[in-house]
Amino acid sequence: MSSSASATAANGTITIVLADDHHVVRTGLRLLLDAEDGFTVVGEAADADAALRTVLGHKPSVLVLDLNMPGETTSLEAIPLVRERSAGTAVVVLTMQEDPSFARHALQAGAAGYVLKDSANAELVEAVRRAAAGETYLAPRLGAALAASPAEVAGPPDDLTPRELEVLRLIALGHTNAEIGAQLFLSIRTVESHRAHIQQKLRRSSRAELVRYALDHGLLADT
Repeated sequence: MSSSASATAANGTITIVLADDHHVVRTGLRLLLDAEDGFTVVGEAADADAALRTVLGHKPSVLVLDLNMPGETTSLEAIPLVRERSAGTAVVVLTMQEDPSFARHALQAGAAGYVLKDSANAELVEAVRRAAAGETYLAPRLGAALAASPAEVAGPPDDLTPRELEVLRLIALGHTNAEIGAQLFLSIRTVESHRAHIQQKLRRSSRAELVRYALDHGLLADT
């Protein structure tokens, strides 16, 4: 039994935090979930950073997380942070993204469920129940597409130096340039230079893209 399943079983109630940047969406989700026996929505958040704070405050059974929200921390970055800081909380991603690569990245980051918003009324309750029980739920119509979609080849790229790989790994783990510099005994300017070279070599500019790349290439496998 997973830690999330154990936490839920302790009192029989599945506690839930909702994270979506649209208030009307959160209101609808709360009505849907609170109507279910054994479900209690204990908190809401409008961005990934607030979601992390709310999870730490409530330690819910499940976090229902929109994949696309504003803020310094992306939803994809937040998933492993939730799993690290609140091991009893399972993450169910709720999104409009039907591209199977997004589902793969979310599951690799530690999500226990992936539900499409246009099917939320029919599927979200089931996904939350399964996640709270330590199981995985994937939107049915994405299953075949995910199986047929090739993953990127694992393994670090040859054109990144060992130092750049270290910097990329720490970026993917959510560290700031100052924190990376402190850990690697580098100046912030040197870290910024490494980061620019990484982005140029990988042709990826945002932190979310770098996180996805690091996950696909197994750079976080030992964390």
